[in-house]
Amino acid sequence: MQKKQKFLMLLFTVTLFVLAACGNSTDKSSAKPNKQSSIQTADDSKGDSLEKSASVGVDTTNQNDQENASNNPSTNSNDRGSQKATNLGGKTSESMKDDYLKKLNEMEESDKNVEAKTIMAEMEEQEAERYKAWDEELNKIYSVLREQLSTEQMEQVRIEQQNWIEYRDESAKKASLKYKGGSTESLEYVATQASLTRERCYELVAKYMK
Repeated sequence: MQKKQKFLMLLFTVTLFVLAACGNSTDKSSAKPNKQSSIQTADDSKGDSLEKSASVGVDTTNQNDQENASNNPSTNSNDRGSQKATNLGGKTSESMKDDYLKKLNEMEESDKNVEAKTIMAEMEEQEAERYKAWDEELNKIYSVLREQLSTEQMEQVRIEQQNWIEYRDESAKKASLKYKGGSTESLEYVATQASLTRERCYELVAKYMK
């Protein structure tokens, strides 16, 4: 009877041991996939975070470019202002002065090369046309100065111009009196007006035009 009890106890102990061993084996085998799964999940998460950080980097760069552009309105404004100054009539203010001087030189050269009339009436008409051309050019120059100069500067030019007109007419009158009563009196008057107007054009451009 005692031997039978010992045998049953041994059998029970062996059974428990076998069951315990099977349970441990099952736990280990089930734990391995979980470990791999967690590694893969971590790798996937890392990859996602890298992709996200890369995309954020691109967006940040673009955003920084936009912010730099928006935060520098003065640069854009200066560029527009510079372009506007350059496009004043298609020319800069510096070249306007040069162009006017060139134009005046061409007008003067044209006066020298024009065929001189021989009949008194035609000579007087020719000088009257020369005076008209220079007077029209003087008015154009005066209009440009109105746009370029300040109010104070333009007021100074206006006063000078009034004084100059008196000087021009007085000088023309004085020159014509040398031929008072002669056929060339009126010719000398208009010829002097033309020459003085030409000189005034050069003076205004050289002194005031920018």
